[in-house]
Amino acid sequence: MFASFPDVGWNQPDLSWKELHRRLDDGPPARGNDGRADPVPPNANGGDSPAWSRKRAAYEPPPQTQSYAPAAPAGRVPYAELHCHSNFSFLDGASHPEELAEEASRLGLEALALTDHDGMYGVVRFAEAASAIGLPTVFGAELSLGLSKPQNGVADPEGRHLLVVARDPQGYGRLCRAITAAQLAGKEKGKPEFSLSALAQASAGHWLVLTGCRKGTVPAALMADGPAAAARELADLVIAFGRENVVVELWDHGDPLDSARNDALVDVALRTGVDVVATNNVHYSVPSRRPLATALAAVRSRRSLDEIDGWLPPSGAAHLRSGAEQARRFARYPGVVERAAALGLECAFDLKLVAPNLPDHPVPPGHTEMTWLRQLTEEGATRRYGARGAERVPGAYAQIDHELALIEQLDFPGYFLIVHDIVTFCRDADIYCQGRGSAANSAVCYALGITAADAVSLGLLFERFLSPERDGPPDIDVDIESDRREEVIQYVYERYGRENAAQVANVITYRPKSAVRDMGKALGYAAGQLDAWSKQVDGWGPMSATVAMTGGGRGGGDVTIPAPVLELASAVEHFPRHLGIHSGGMVICDRPVSEVVPVEWGRMEGRTVLQWDKDDCAAAGLVKFDLLGLGMLSALHYAVDLIRSAYGVDIDLATIPQEDAVYDMLCKADSVGVFQVESRAQMATLPRLKPRTFYDLVVEVALIRPGPIQGGSVHPYIRRRNGREPVTYLHPLLEKSLAKTLGIPLFQEQLMQMAIDVAGFTAGEADQLRQAMGSKRSKERMLRLRSRLYEGMAERGITGDVADQIYEKLAAFANFGFPESHSVSFAYLVYSSSWIKLHYPAAFCAALLNAQPMGFYSPQSLVADARRHGVVVHSPDVNASSWDATLELLSPANGALAPVPGDKTEYAVRMGVSSVRTIGVDVAKAIDAGRPYASMEEVVRAAGLTEP
Repeated sequence: MFASFPDVGWNQPDLSWKELHRRLDDGPPARGNDGRADPVPPNANGGDSPAWSRKRAAYEPPPQTQSYAPAAPAGRVPYAELHCHSNFSFLDGASHPEELAEEASRLGLEALALTDHDGMYGVVRFAEAASAIGLPTVFGAELSLGLSKPQNGVADPEGRHLLVVARDPQGYGRLCRAITAAQLAGKEKGKPEFSLSALAQASAGHWLVLTGCRKGTVPAALMADGPAAAARELADLVIAFGRENVVVELWDHGDPLDSARNDALVDVALRTGVDVVATNNVHYSVPSRRPLATALAAVRSRRSLDEIDGWLPPSGAAHLRSGAEQARRFARYPGVVERAAALGLECAFDLKLVAPNLPDHPVPPGHTEMTWLRQLTEEGATRRYGARGAERVPGAYAQIDHELALIEQLDFPGYFLIVHDIVTFCRDADIYCQGRGSAANSAVCYALGITAADAVSLGLLFERFLSPERDGPPDIDVDIESDRREEVIQYVYERYGRENAAQVANVITYRPKSAVRDMGKALGYAAGQLDAWSKQVDGWGPMSATVAMTGGGRGGGDVTIPAPVLELASAVEHFPRHLGIHSGGMVICDRPVSEVVPVEWGRMEGRTVLQWDKDDCAAAGLVKFDLLGLGMLSALHYAVDLIRSAYGVDIDLATIPQEDAVYDMLCKADSVGVFQVESRAQMATLPRLKPRTFYDLVVEVALIRPGPIQGGSVHPYIRRRNGREPVTYLHPLLEKSLAKTLGIPLFQEQLMQMAIDVAGFTAGEADQLRQAMGSKRSKERMLRLRSRLYEGMAERGITGDVADQIYEKLAAFANFGFPESHSVSFAYLVYSSSWIKLHYPAAFCAALLNAQPMGFYSPQSLVADARRHGVVVHSPDVNASSWDATLELLSPANGALAPVPGDKTEYAVRMGVSSVRTIGVDVAKAIDAGRPYASMEEVVRAAGLTEP
């Protein structure tokens, strides 16, 4: 039913819609063991996004009784695993970092090293899990030497490996810098260029170097050319890194040649005078993950399991082992297991990274960052609100002073100055932008011109944006017209330096469709079969839903996906597949960010990306700025430019008047192409909601969302809006928070205000409650806030069922409420696009065509809608069309229809050459530049084509 809304986070708490509706509709509460109302199981992230993005929940250790493998025998032997790959070795390791930490702890290992290929992609998740269960952590990487190209699609990747482990935090930073240098030197994603000499210089004695797996320089030389060659390679490592920093690595996976190879390696080590340690070259936590490991190898090589079989390990031995088991396997080499334990403890440290500061923002002489922020805010507030003491909005300056005091207390002035600098660049470069999200709760952001929402007039809560209780800096999202966002990103790189700025990664993970497709391909099924299966899989629900629908592959239901495919697809669900670029997140630091996390090339030209996603960056304390592309801002800019050119009218979107005619148009659902209200669901709601004021648009934006729909808020609100249902409140104290939405909770800020009103919470405490209820936080924190809420309600005479119902409403609503500040920011664009559609429909149509792809409708549908409004639209013409859509003055000579009076249709839309299928922008611009033409042959030559 809602398959057309893939971006709105339908994976909600495990609660039926009927039950959620009951809870939000003042029904009797469900009871817990303590007699109080039970909260809704949390699943949303409580963030600022218009539709919740996937957010990695805080790590929670498994129950102590959980077991993944047979228990280790009595007689514990100290051991640390120093060579271990997680699934962040992308299509190589077959266990999450958290699973490896859990199994290592269960086996009683002294420490565990995470050594993924060419990066530190999974170290934050590994460190969080290990810290929670008390496992000492070691950090390293297996570096690829001698690559001529990226190795995906290769059965047996080329090059040699060097296993490097950081001895201390300084060694970690040096390793991150070395990886960054190699990744960027490669000039191509997936092709780092490491050299032994550069690595030796970078290490400065802070690394432990292991000889590694079969692709390590020493084992590979031994197997190819014998002990003498291995000795030469080992000597090179000793010269490069120092004898005390090089160890020979043994491993035993049960291959017939393992013992012979290990004997030879020990002999070479003894002759060279270096240490020997045992590892297990781990690629998964437990033996049962071996089938998944082989399937991933097939995916990486772009082959089926049958085709890659000759390159696969013969047994499932590359899993974590206890010290006792390793001691038995390596009994002929006394001390190598214990030496691994000693080195693991020697190299272990907590990944409590000292996050870099933001760069100092340049300020005029005599100013600090804070005094300069105060001055800029005062100047902006004078423009927005009037002079201090004579403000047009009562309380505006009191709110600004409160916010500035808190910004100073939390030492965040530099953050606001950087965002102001970015917004100023956009304004000076004539790039449309606006801040949104929780930043719209801030009067300072409004005064600085970062947001268009007057937080004071709208009564928005600043603490939804920033409070002493919140972790880390505030979050300001800046929407930028999508066609010019790259200019802003490159400005940030230029302004703060390529080394000090990078984009945040987006870890692309397996979801049901991609899991079924890749695992089916690995098992040798044909492409047509994979297409048929993927179409029958819920791409956004859990894999368990597909398994249930198919009866576990046993022929149940209409889907016939085989059980082996489903089993592997379920196992690989949520595994990282590859690294992408976050839609707009950028990290800016006062020193090279590569000292904290390696940086590599992104797929897009000129983009460098961190090896961590947004959640990892936040956990490590990196400050992120979101620069997001918004197609409607491009369309509005194009429309304003077209109107200026054609009509000689300059339109300032910030000052366009509120007009009844605009709301009349929206009440008729005449909203094709209008931002946020053009979907069929929104168009069905508009005539029932009957918006007449700006705040009605704020509600309309928020109403057709998963939360209000699933929570049953839509119909009650509309009934109350139209006077068919009385406005009621569970308690009179709720009227302040719910009056503007007629007693129906819609916004996250209302949850906070409810807690303030009924329980005496401070605004900061209320935001803590919102976060705790709306995401997976610690149970202790939730219980503490719950007790505090009940105590506060009791002090105000709210007890018994009413108190339980209020708590239950808060708990249910926390998972589904929409940020009011976000809705306000978007409502401005709803009104702006509606106003232009009403008054300048030809310019609006041309602008939408030039901003494609965007929105719900195809260019053909947009043209058809414009024609229904009396707009004349001409087809592309090589002599009349530009490369994009333009406006042409109507005249009898061009056979135009008579314009509709009052509709400003005296201009027609001339579609651009680029609207012709298969003609791209470059060819369209070439044709445009050569106008006019005398013949088709001239067109062909101008476009660089070979045939007419």
